[in-house]
Amino acid sequence: MRSRSELMDAYLLSHRHPTNSTIHSICVPPIVFSTLALAWLVPIGHWIGLEGPLADVVNLATLASLPIGIYYLMLSVGSFITMSVWFALCAAGILAFQAAAWPLLPIAAVMWVVSWALQIYGHKLEGAKPSAADDAVFFLIGPLFVTDKWMRRL
Repeated sequence: MRSRSELMDAYLLSHRHPTNSTIHSICVPPIVFSTLALAWLVPIGHWIGLEGPLADVVNLATLASLPIGIYYLMLSVGSFITMSVWFALCAAGILAFQAAAWPLLPIAAVMWVVSWALQIYGHKLEGAKPSAADDAVFFLIGPLFVTDKWMRRL
């Protein structure tokens, strides 16, 4: 398994163009949120016969977070903590949408499509294909990369 620093260095190779870098800083958070929101809407708890509040939180997003969390923990404790915060913020946002009775499915779907379209445009400007085109693990590295970038600016 490649180290966190090796993955971050590899990710940087196709994210050097300033506009592409800015697009990623703006679009990765809504991609993470909308991906989790769409997965949240897959009610696995109900399908397997759970009832009550537990059934509402056992969904594709929460189940997928377990192996993904283990992957981040294997990268580093800091990566795990960082992405746990991302997940918690996204889950809070999803629950807020649901509490307000906002239509989560169409909002998340539009957010996902628009954010990915902008990312593709950024890579066209970059002149380099997305890192994830060669290795899907980079879908998990993008949020860490963006967080590191934000933290350096602070």
